[in-house]
Amino acid sequence: MLARALLQRGWRVRVSVVGQAATRAYAPHPHLELLVGDLADDTAVEQQLTAAPPRWLVDATHPFAAAITARLERVCRRRGQPLLRLDRQLEAASTGQVLPLRQLEALADLDLSGERLLLAIGSRHLPVALAHSNAAAHFARVLDQPGSLQLALAAGLTDAQLACLRPDPLGQGTLEQALCRRWQITSVLCRRSGGRSERIWRQVCDALGLRLLLLESPAGAGTPGLPVEALLEKLGYPDSPPAAAPSP
Repeated sequence: MLARALLQRGWRVRVSVVGQAATRAYAPHPHLELLVGDLADDTAVEQQLTAAPPRWLVDATHPFAAAITARLERVCRRRGQPLLRLDRQLEAASTGQVLPLRQLEALADLDLSGERLLLAIGSRHLPVALAHSNAAAHFARVLDQPGSLQLALAAGLTDAQLACLRPDPLGQGTLEQALCRRWQITSVLCRRSGGRSERIWRQVCDALGLRLLLLESPAGAGTPGLPVEALLEKLGYPDSPPAAAPSP
């Protein structure tokens, strides 16, 4: 985890998360501050940066969070705030069948007529996926939040087609494997996020011999990022001279 590595280097770290549930991923630390709240517009970002101007701002958001990435770049450019972006792309390859998709609309070009497709792409993207997929049956794993369930039901899925749960906290995919077996899933659609969720679905599909449809992150979603090792090298240590930041 990036925050842990920075704390070990002696940095004071302030992490912004949308909801209280996300704070559970961070162990208490005297130099770690967690801010809970949605940075819903430029003004909210400006207020955070004005209240406590950071030496660096690191965009470690989800690769599909294009709106917040654009917002951070816009505000940082205006303020002259040094900004770096984390590239979370997963390097490890699956041993099974992986089919990349540039966009959800590309589902219409696939013959899924005999497939039982599990959608693990986030509740907001379900309507587009369902509109373009011709799979024989659809199921979805959504987060255990009222809003996620409401969006999934509004997309046309029933209670029997939905599972509200978070990724396996141990990262072993035990819950996900059980879900696939229960629903007799033949293919899984997930996002190329470079995070724990993608890693788990790769493991599950390898273990059960399922086809993995991997939705690519949006093109042009922010300036090029750095993998965690290169990012840490760029940030250095709190007592080191500031490095030149790339233009946002």
